[in-house]
Amino acid sequence: MATISPILTKGPLWRRVLLWSALLVTLLALISVLLVASLRWVNPPTTAFMLQHNWQTRGSDETGPARHAWVSWDNISPQVALAVIAAEDQRFSQHKGFDFQSMGEAVRTYREGGRMRGASTISQQVAKNLFLWPGRNMARKAIEAYFTVLIEFLWPKQRVLEVYLNVAQFGPDVYGVEAASQAYFGKPASQLTPSEAARMAAVLPNPVRFRLDQPSDHVWQRQQWIERQMRQLGGTRHLERL
Repeated sequence: MATISPILTKGPLWRRVLLWSALLVTLLALISVLLVASLRWVNPPTTAFMLQHNWQTRGSDETGPARHAWVSWDNISPQVALAVIAAEDQRFSQHKGFDFQSMGEAVRTYREGGRMRGASTISQQVAKNLFLWPGRNMARKAIEAYFTVLIEFLWPKQRVLEVYLNVAQFGPDVYGVEAASQAYFGKPASQLTPSEAARMAAVLPNPVRFRLDQPSDHVWQRQQWIERQMRQLGGTRHLERL
């Protein structure tokens, strides 16, 4: 029978606590690395955000359980992939998980009296949606950064974008590009047009407030801006950089 090392059971209490804590952290780190590595090939059946949605809406008459259907990269219109890059993370192909330039611009705008805006990359949003909970406290942001590093190190960019498109929320109870395309346009995600893709990307900052089925003037204006950005990025040829 295996025995526990005397190092972990003897000596001052503070040393034992420190050693057990180090062992626990090492074990959790190993599990997280194996989990993220496996998701390079295995499609996640759900996410932390979907589980929270289902828990919070139990018995609700207004919002039902999360609607979600996984679809492979080859069955997603390139227009959608381009649209979310144009809308959310135009330096996606260049950075290693963190867009420090956008972070600096956001801080500078805030200091000059503007509204504080988010600067999360697509990789950070994947980490948050898959593993974490909503919030802005430092502990959550630190864990998000840790998973972002793992995702960028262990996955190719195309896989990051594929997972993002499949887990992002596009409506009050709609997650993933396939479920959203079927719900709001009555067609598979592979057949979305540039304008439809841009409208889907336009609601991503807040898919509960900004609706695909009832687009506000802000959504229409943002859709037009995204379409212009898609053209300026060079169209779907931009995806060849991934």
